Amino acid sequence: MARKIVVALGGNALGLTPDAQKAAVQRAVKPLVELVRDGYRLAIVHGNGPQVGLIHLAFEQSRQSDPHIPAMPFAESTAMSQGYIGYHLQNALKNALLEIGLPNNVSTVVTQVVVDPTDPAFSRPTKPVGLFYSQEEARRMAREQGHVFVEDAGRGYRRVVPSPEPVDIVEKGAIQRLMKLGDLVIACGGGGIPVCREEEYLSSLEAVIDKDKAAALLAELISADLLLILTAVPYVALHYGQPNQIWVDRLTTREARQYLDQGQFAAGSMLPKIEAAIGFVESRPGRETIIASLENAYDAVTAGKGTRILTP
Repeated sequence: MARKIVVALGGNALGLTPDAQKAAVQRAVKPLVELVRDGYRLAIVHGNGPQVGLIHLAFEQSRQSDPHIPAMPFAESTAMSQGYIGYHLQNALKNALLEIGLPNNVSTVVTQVVVDPTDPAFSRPTKPVGLFYSQEEARRMAREQGHVFVEDAGRGYRRVVPSPEPVDIVEKGAIQRLMKLGDLVIACGGGGIPVCREEEYLSSLEAVIDKDKAAALLAELISADLLLILTAVPYVALHYGQPNQIWVDRLTTREARQYLDQGQFAAGSMLPKIEAAIGFVESRPGRETIIASLENAYDAVTAGKGTRILTP
């Protein structure tokens, strides 16, 4: 039976404009299609941090000039980003598959992810969304709009919103059935549309779910063999950005927890990736997570590149 891989693709690897994104996804899909050629079945979870922030900001600015324009909640903004990012990935993947003679279909599933409305994250926003701003710009926007901003891994200041833990995926059955048919499935875009269950009915919530944690949950629910987290760096680093920086090609979950306790990984950057990796690997014996750069995606799976996270 073909191995199932859930791929988590960062939103910062995609473009901030439609044209830039079309060019970016052309590069992003090439190593993924190589994995399909080798017989792997893929579900792709993309980030949307920059894109959902832009959607939300566009509606906010439009509303300032015309109060008749409604505010756009993050749930609806996430749904919009799932549609247009999914379309770009879907189009690029299908064209790349046709180029090498593969008949696989590509499907995008607008995905709702269940969270607990009592999750303490709702009183402690941490998830970066939108563009990077200078400290002065961030202070002005916080004062004028009431948003919360934090410094993001030395790259500037970004707005942060609540990021509750994902606990279930509403469309998991549909995703499994599509993969069984041989489709490449794009799902849980931007971490999924956050919803809660109220007497079995679904209601949306104002939050953004971390896409790496949603990818780990999806990988667990569909019994994937591997979680592949693609990011901007080729390996996980200790003492990142410091003179004593060390690239690490293998971590046990015990070692990873120790480094988490030491504060080695930045919140909003590598921290949720490591947490997601640990959660998936420990969900069943024999599972592993690989964290690697996008350009090394194929070699990470087939030739040992990237950082492998395993049970001890």
